[in-house]
Amino acid sequence: MSQLLRVQNFTVSSDGFGAGEGQSLEKPFGHADPGNMFAWAIATDHPPVNRSEPGGSRGLDDYITRDYARNIGAEIMGRNKFGPQRGPWQDHEWQGWWGDEPPFHTPVFVMTHHKRPSFTLSDTTFHFVDGDPAAVLARAKEAARGQDVRLGGGATIIRQFLEADLVDTLHVAVVPTKLGSGARLWESPDELLDRFHQDVVPSPSGVTHHLFWRK
Repeated sequence: MSQLLRVQNFTVSSDGFGAGEGQSLEKPFGHADPGNMFAWAIATDHPPVNRSEPGGSRGLDDYITRDYARNIGAEIMGRNKFGPQRGPWQDHEWQGWWGDEPPFHTPVFVMTHHKRPSFTLSDTTFHFVDGDPAAVLARAKEAARGQDVRLGGGATIIRQFLEADLVDTLHVAVVPTKLGSGARLWESPDELLDRFHQDVVPSPSGVTHHLFWRK
């Protein structure tokens, strides 16, 4: 089976924004409240990010978050997901928002026009690459060694890969919160139906899971 490019557990507001405006070191999601946006995933027994407290909810949301790391050998992300800096890198000492134990556990390819040396934290190595989506995906697939590649976001990067027709599957969780502005994934999920099959599954937590796979 060929390697897939997968979007997983990507969360947007009810009006389609993956992050708000005004991103900064203190506010990675701008004016969006991450507590509201990602409570559905953090509350599960298998959250996609590190959590200090043991235990969590089971059920549909947990079933979906358990798939986050399955058969993933590399990740692609945009520079905005790595950090709030713009332009040439001024501080190589700052190494992202995740501390010494990033939740990726694979090679990560950060798309940026301003390269910097690769570095490793625990079992995650960050590479900073300048290229079009197809070229970056080729590098990530090579690094993944036969496993799939996760497209981690943000919304702008996901749109770029969708426009290049490179995405194979998507899981997008829609939370019942409006942001009004920011980084937008879509105005409506119907925008993807010309290329993807879709299932829509409401969860008791209040989020609605949209599952897409290529036609």
